[in-house]
Amino acid sequence: MFQKCEGIVIRRSDYGENNKVITIYTREFGKIGVMARGASKPNSRLASVTQLFCYGYFLVTPSTGLGSLQQGEMVDSMRFIREDLFATAYASYIIELLDRSVDDKKANPYLFELLYQTLHYINEEYEPEVLKFIFEMKMLPVNGIHPVLNQCAVCGETEGVFAFSLREAGFICHRCFDKDSYHLKLSPAAVKLLRLFYYFDLSRLGNISIKPETKKELQTIIDAYYEEYSGLHLKSKRFLKQLDSMKDLL
Repeated sequence: MFQKCEGIVIRRSDYGENNKVITIYTREFGKIGVMARGASKPNSRLASVTQLFCYGYFLVTPSTGLGSLQQGEMVDSMRFIREDLFATAYASYIIELLDRSVDDKKANPYLFELLYQTLHYINEEYEPEVLKFIFEMKMLPVNGIHPVLNQCAVCGETEGVFAFSLREAGFICHRCFDKDSYHLKLSPAAVKLLRLFYYFDLSRLGNISIKPETKKELQTIIDAYYEEYSGLHLKSKRFLKQLDSMKDLL
């Protein structure tokens, strides 16, 4: 029995001489793996729809294990992402973070929409680093991590000067700084953006301009939080950091 689904290719690998195994994150079924027979042949009708980041509609034969891809209809190849080195690096990190955070065959339409919107914005040449921050913050609950960002994690106050505490898993106010001597200081701008990225609807994204020093704050906090609580170590993140360190040279 064939099933049609809307999806994005998040992983692919060669299998044999002419076949590919691709992982598709779908709106209807969540993450599924399928065999695309003959997709490596230049004239294959499956060649274009099995490209990484491809968004479209797929006709699959499901299975308890690896299904089969029968045909596909490309809606968006995400061409800019595939042709721009930095866009590719950021998008690769985003799809690996999603891939490592979700189980197979568990539908989550909200998460599908989040992935699609994020890649779409990168493809439209929005600032990829900002989109990475937003995606990372929104993936925290998916990984069972729920930072306290709307009040002090110790006393519950909502007003004051805030820092970030890994031990308390969220913001702490100036009254409670002594509760964690290793708290990470934050500017008011970083506090506001961390809250915004965690709570707001990505479909409402406008042009967000962030100072370089604030970006460094956000990166430090988000990296430290993932390191402390997620247990995820992603190859694409190491490459992204290497690329960022060479950005000025490139």
